[in-house]
Amino acid sequence: MEQLEFFIIPSPCRGVCESNHKGYCKGCLRSRNERLYWLRLSDMQKQNVLRLCAMRRRKLEQLLLQAQQAGKENDRLMEQLWIQADFDF
Repeated sequence: MEQLEFFIIPSPCRGVCESNHKGYCKGCLRSRNERLYWLRLSDMQKQNVLRLCAMRRRKLEQLLLQAQQAGKENDRLMEQLWIQADFDF
């Protein structure tokens, strides 16, 4: 049973609106479909998308930390991490 929400769940958009090679937004980390259908999703579906975005952000942060610990610091590091990141969850 879906829990009632008393407040509108806002879009996680951060205004970056640039996708990586797999279609995930580099700002909010939503997939193409998650962005496209946001207004049609139920509150429960939106909560799930927000949970997935948080998981994706943690994964990116973990990859960044690992790269920094390995001494890989350069201008293209974030782009390399986007290529490495696998958000298929």
